[in-house]
Amino acid sequence: MIEHLRARGAPPAQWEAVELLVPVINGHRRPLGPYTVGSALLHHLVPAALDSSKDLVAAHDIEIRAAAPGLRDRVPARRMSLDADLADDERILVPAPRRSLRLANGIAEFVRAVVPPGSALAVSNAAEADPTDTELLDVMMRRIPPDILMIMVYSDGPEPPEDSRDADELRELVDHCTREGFLHALAELGQRGLALTEPGSERWWFFAQRTATALGALGQTLEARILWEAARRSSQDPAVHSASAYGTAMLDARHPDAAQRDLGRAAGWMNQAIAISSLLHDPVERAFKLGFDRNGLALIELRRGRPDAALALVESALHLAGELGERHPVHRMVLLANRAQLLATLGRDKEALDEYGAAIAIDPGFPDYYLDRGNLLYRLGRHGEALADYERAILTGPPLPEAYYNRAELRIVREDFTGALTDLGRVIELDPAYLDAYINRAGLLAMLKRDEEARADVTIGLDQSPGNPYLLVVLGQVETAAGRLSEARRALDLAVGAAPELAAAWGNRGVLRYEAGDWAGALSDLTRAIALEPGQPALYENRAVVHRALGHPAKAATDDEQAARLRSTSM
Repeated sequence: MIEHLRARGAPPAQWEAVELLVPVINGHRRPLGPYTVGSALLHHLVPAALDSSKDLVAAHDIEIRAAAPGLRDRVPARRMSLDADLADDERILVPAPRRSLRLANGIAEFVRAVVPPGSALAVSNAAEADPTDTELLDVMMRRIPPDILMIMVYSDGPEPPEDSRDADELRELVDHCTREGFLHALAELGQRGLALTEPGSERWWFFAQRTATALGALGQTLEARILWEAARRSSQDPAVHSASAYGTAMLDARHPDAAQRDLGRAAGWMNQAIAISSLLHDPVERAFKLGFDRNGLALIELRRGRPDAALALVESALHLAGELGERHPVHRMVLLANRAQLLATLGRDKEALDEYGAAIAIDPGFPDYYLDRGNLLYRLGRHGEALADYERAILTGPPLPEAYYNRAELRIVREDFTGALTDLGRVIELDPAYLDAYINRAGLLAMLKRDEEARADVTIGLDQSPGNPYLLVVLGQVETAAGRLSEARRALDLAVGAAPELAAAWGNRGVLRYEAGDWAGALSDLTRAIALEPGQPALYENRAVVHRALGHPAKAATDDEQAARLRSTSM
């Protein structure tokens, strides 16, 4: 990403000729940490916006308070999750790495709305910026037209002062990074805190646990594993050993590359965590930690393909949660949502909906479970309720690409193609790397005969995912419509070879072969497509056309009847 910033950069000598919105911001992450640039920009813009655009500030409260903590006394929290007011030991959720992209998009939309047209922003030391600022600058460059805000960055700049903060000051910043999910800063600052504290001490363990968790979330599993081992070697506290065993287990259970997951080893570490947790003296701590660990083992069992065993573990954890009184509400919320997911996996949909409802009731400001419940409602055909959940997820926090994507899928089913295209465009605006949005938009555009637009999305998608069979299918459709049958055949042959289970590849190749006069081949491909996906009426309609061309009127009539039957049952 930094190379992109350099490409848009300008040397400091050119800054003198430009009237800057704020003085040149030194973007070096030392000594201020994450959102050094974002915080400086917001401190300049927010006070004036509070006088003229209070509603706009309120609409971006989460983003402003996360990136510029110094403004929290002036920007009250309007949208707030339960987690914000909990004690440190009750906050168990670490925001996903993609949360910073949501924050960056929200900040960019706020800046675009309030900055005077013709403004300019200059940033030095961009090469040393924290990833939160690098991402923010990239998003602002992409989403704010240069005639509104010209952004100039330079990789070098004056060296900032050394970080002289002591362990207590670092602890406060590490806690902020943990709450907000600033994982890169958390890993770096946590390691700095470790160097300032005695191994095995309470303060050292504070930094070690959070740093190892961040490293694991960033995919730096070896470094995380070494730190968990250091914790075991430096402490005789059973709580430390239990948490370290849990953290080590999760490195295997949640490894981003499924091929590198060792679920057997993960189960061994998790069993050790459970064994140690059962020896904890404090009954509340024991009930919480045992439930937490059993929930972790449930994840391992689910990934082993044993949802019944996973459900039993989650239910045992919920039983233990009954001993916690009013404490640990987020823990209960997570357990309820996990039980809902497992019940849905087992086909117990009504119970799953009830559990999602109970989880959402604990924290209505947490968007993830609206998405999960919306997906279940969508699968059950309860589209109005699904739509309400997707829209609630959109409203509860910074821009969430997944919510717009899911709403687009729902709108396609409801034949609201204009709305679906708007939502898919929004997804791509928020996250240009969202491959599935290009796939769905390309397919929808091809269906609407907007072939050149579909081709443009296919081109971008194939750059991201060469040989993607879904995109090749759309390319085959577009080429067929344009009469370029050899190019269409090449694309669809590749799609069939890459994904022989994909009915759309066979079905579209069947249409192509019919257009090319290969009626027997068309019949073979369409029959294969129907075997793979027998509920698609268009496949029967197309095969009926082929049957008529081959002189099979009775078979054509049978296919037409089946197509009509399927269309009537789906209405």
